[in-house]
Amino acid sequence: MVTGSRAMDKVETGKRGGKLGSILPNGSTVDRFVPRTDHNPRELRSWARRTGFVSTFSGEATSSVGEKNESTRFDLEKGLERRGGGSSPKIEIDPILGQTRPNREIEVEPVTGTGKEEMKTENERGLRFRDGAMRSEGRRRIGIETVMGGAKEDERVVTNGKRSEKVDGAVNRPSDGDFNGNAHVAPFVTPAAEPKKEDGRDGRDEDIIDSAGEGEANEREWGGPSGMKLGPTENPGYVPLIYYGLQHYLSLVGSVVFMPLIIVPAMGGTDKDTATVISTLLLVSGITTILHSYFGTRLPLVQGSSFVYLAPALIIMNAQEYRNLTEHKFRHIMRELQGAVIVSSIFQSILGFSGLMSLFLRLINPLVVAPTVAAVGLAFFSYGFPQAGSCVEISVPHIVLLLIFTLYLRGVSIFSHRVFRIYAVPLSVVIIWAYAFFLTAGGAYNFTGCSPDVPSSNIIVDACRRHADTMKHCRTDVSSAWRTAAWVRIPYPLQWGVPIFHIKTSIIMIMVSLVSSVDSIGTYHSVALRVAAKPPTPGIVSRGIALEGFCSILAGLWGTGAGSTTLTENVHTIHVTKVANRRALEVGAVFLIFVSLIGKVGAVLASIPLALAASVLCFTWALMVALGLSTLQYSQTASIRNMTIVGVSLFLGLSIPAYFQQFQSETSLILPSYLVPYAAASNGPTHTGNKQFDFVFNALMSLNMVVTFLIAIVLENTVPGSRQERGVYIWSHAEDIKNDPSLTATYSLPKRFLRLFCRSGCLCI
Repeated sequence: MVTGSRAMDKVETGKRGGKLGSILPNGSTVDRFVPRTDHNPRELRSWARRTGFVSTFSGEATSSVGEKNESTRFDLEKGLERRGGGSSPKIEIDPILGQTRPNREIEVEPVTGTGKEEMKTENERGLRFRDGAMRSEGRRRIGIETVMGGAKEDERVVTNGKRSEKVDGAVNRPSDGDFNGNAHVAPFVTPAAEPKKEDGRDGRDEDIIDSAGEGEANEREWGGPSGMKLGPTENPGYVPLIYYGLQHYLSLVGSVVFMPLIIVPAMGGTDKDTATVISTLLLVSGITTILHSYFGTRLPLVQGSSFVYLAPALIIMNAQEYRNLTEHKFRHIMRELQGAVIVSSIFQSILGFSGLMSLFLRLINPLVVAPTVAAVGLAFFSYGFPQAGSCVEISVPHIVLLLIFTLYLRGVSIFSHRVFRIYAVPLSVVIIWAYAFFLTAGGAYNFTGCSPDVPSSNIIVDACRRHADTMKHCRTDVSSAWRTAAWVRIPYPLQWGVPIFHIKTSIIMIMVSLVSSVDSIGTYHSVALRVAAKPPTPGIVSRGIALEGFCSILAGLWGTGAGSTTLTENVHTIHVTKVANRRALEVGAVFLIFVSLIGKVGAVLASIPLALAASVLCFTWALMVALGLSTLQYSQTASIRNMTIVGVSLFLGLSIPAYFQQFQSETSLILPSYLVPYAAASNGPTHTGNKQFDFVFNALMSLNMVVTFLIAIVLENTVPGSRQERGVYIWSHAEDIKNDPSLTATYSLPKRFLRLFCRSGCLCI
């Protein structure tokens, strides 16, 4: 077989008109290049690894040869461009048919003063990435230069004008490249041995999904991007759908059901109330997930009570007028939260259905999303381990076990499934819960003369007071939820009473709904690039936000204590499970609705020791911080402008609320230490004479995510910077969706409801 590099040299030599005898031994002649159609793709990949040839077959690259570069010669074998008598176009070899494909519009320009050249290629349909979150098409000028010197250990790759070093076969790509998902720079693929595959899908190491061999295997799996096992519109059968649906929700269990374990006790609720709120949350999550999969963005995203609403809920319930309530405290605060959530949800729905979200979308970019989402997780650093530390013999082993499962055992496969990586949270919870049960049964938390059934406020003996928190947070038999919960109970709207509406709490929740929308926008973009190859249109984003507002209205009517929104952890779950299927999520949502009707299920979840729940939330909040900061991959992370914006936003987003939270000398004697930061609304430094304004301003300035969001959005949209540097989100056009059948199937509404939404033109596609 005549390798592609030699054939190209022959063609190039013939075009230059050089003397063949000076190049080939014995003056042998060169036959004309004839493409073969019986190639084995494995031979081509082997040749590519051996020669360092990088193909752009993932996009329809178009290029032309500039007249000013007639004197520049590009040596494909060595990756060098040197002055010569002519220029030759780059010849690509189709990896499937083995035929040559000429690149049109390639322009080779010398870099002044370096003797090295830069190839600039304008792609009609941008190059596609195989690293999950970055895969789409767009139109942008892409500069790629590969310079290999005489010594292998000193090689440099220039990408987008940024120089990176390659030492010992490893390429360090510049971190400030443009990775927005719609116009990308093709990564330099270093020659490497193909990873051993245990089976066609799960045996691969997901951590090297951008390798060439695995990328091709991923493409063969289902014709979709990023190596997903199951695409959004596929139907593999009932059994796989049930399995994948349960798998998706089990991996999200920490985000779906653990929030009531925090807010209900803080509101003065009983164990039975906690079980009821958990069942209600399961029901609403199932209903809203189905609604979103049919009428929202239609991306495979689980809806639930986001932690975005947790901090404002804690602020409202710790306000001075509520903290001293004695009778029906839980129901009164829950009705207050219901009213605030309903008002903010109506505002969010109007923002989406009116099309104003399409205008607001222009202000939202990775440099706004990243610090805002990270601040949501960082806001609970004063609550996480201080709550878990009340029982370190349970919380510390649980955190360690979580880290072992997710990091050290992530590559271990059992029956070709990454069990530890996918089910890290439920597996660790079951193991540590059983461990805590044996500690309780063995008498580790038995103290002479002390009973776990006596409320801490009624304990008289000082020795028992010191152990009250230990018994409450560590014992597995302290909860009365199993004894008091009914076997069958159907959560219903207004089950806590008629919502209470106050303007001050409503304004706080309206601001929080904006932060929730920013969080959802970032999730839409990241998941879309992974499962659909192209992001949605602004109209589809508006439709999704509008439906999230409607779903939050349902959450307010049922009384979950928070609004319903897209869970940020969806990004991590889809990356780990490699499943992004609407039908699977709908099957899982139906199961969730069924389980919510069994009262004992909520009772079992309500019986989880508080220290164990706090340790799970420490991991979940840390994951939110990481997912938020990972959004920076779409911008130039090494840009001084971007680093300053992110750093200032995060630091002031933590420091300014700390200033407002320090004016609480009275509350520090009443509330637990981990709840003191959330009492700033009634005791903050702002005193204008208007109590309503003082409450709202002190509350908003004590919320880390709100302050971070305001600073980030102002700096990002006022400080000058190129679109490439900022990583501006580039959303799809309606024509792109309509002209691509696969995208139409992913994003378009069901036909019977198409006219209803298309009355507002901005929501159709």
